[in-house]
Amino acid sequence: MKMISDTSSMGEGTVIMPGAYIGNHVTIGKNCIIHPHVTILDHCIIGNNVIIQAGTVIGSDAFYYNKKTTRDIHYKKMTSCGRVLISNGVEIGANCSIDRGVSHDTVIGEGTMIDNLVHIGHDTVVGKNCLFAGQVGIAGATFIEDNVILWGQVGVSKTLTIGRDAIVYAQSGVKDSIPGGKVYFGSPVEEAREKMKEFVWIKRIPQLWEKVMGKKGREL
Repeated sequence: MKMISDTSSMGEGTVIMPGAYIGNHVTIGKNCIIHPHVTILDHCIIGNNVIIQAGTVIGSDAFYYNKKTTRDIHYKKMTSCGRVLISNGVEIGANCSIDRGVSHDTVIGEGTMIDNLVHIGHDTVVGKNCLFAGQVGIAGATFIEDNVILWGQVGVSKTLTIGRDAIVYAQSGVKDSIPGGKVYFGSPVEEAREKMKEFVWIKRIPQLWEKVMGKKGREL
């Protein structure tokens, strides 16, 4: 098996480093850098001026199964029919994984920057100029609008929308759609200012308990 398929195509100025695998009918644009041991699987499309760091996998199958408890093996793998489309000027860090779509394409918008160890699930659409820090995990069929920032270890549930210009602080969990233009924190996320107020009150619980219960409260 060839490491670079004869049916793939690459634009002028693109560099493919040793150990990279380029699958069938892959298209890579101009002036890209594909670092060692990157895997780009069949039918994926990479734009111009894209950098993909070592060990990243583009176009792996979706984590998508049909469950029937009447079978010995309950989960049956569903076919992933989509592609991964990466727009111009994107940078993807080391050891990331971006799954192909099940029924549609997974899309990464122009100018988006993705840190190491980020996972993006099937059929997800990421807008332009987003920034995802390390260990962000995004489930399938999620829509992330332009200029969204997700700091480290943010988890995003499936089939929701994160609005334009939203910022989600580190280690937060997004379980429902959130409007753009705001800053969020917590799990599940709330607007950061309100969440911080909540933490202040939680820290005051022992003091309030003692005030209400008196000496007996201190003993408890």
